[in-house]
Amino acid sequence: MTLGRLVLAWLPVAAWFVIATLGIPVLIGSLAQGAAQAGAGAAAPRGSWKWSIAEAGLLTLFASLWFDSLGSGAWWLVFALVGALATIPTWLPPRFEPLPRRARVAGACADVVRYVVAGAILAWRLG
Repeated sequence: MTLGRLVLAWLPVAAWFVIATLGIPVLIGSLAQGAAQAGAGAAAPRGSWKWSIAEAGLLTLFASLWFDSLGSGAWWLVFALVGALATIPTWLPPRFEPLPRRARVAGACADVVRYVVAGAILAWRLG
């Protein structure tokens, strides 16, 4: 695996994670407050895009391990499990404490989908 190939796989995943991270709080905010009240106040925390870029880099390294040595089958299941593992800490207080259960479930599902889509991008670039 060359560094150039990893960077070319990381760039679209980093872009996807930044877009998805900025969109998920709006979705959660609209479920928690109602679609009319979600507005601009539901934006992602400042600087969260930096974590999304680092997260995309780590996931790209994990994907290169999966696709280059362990196999390429059932990639969607591997990335769904990784997404579920990454979502578990978000269920702990205080992040979702004031939110209703439906908003917490929607946020968890959106996080898992974010990882599965990233896995599809990485399967396309690395697989």
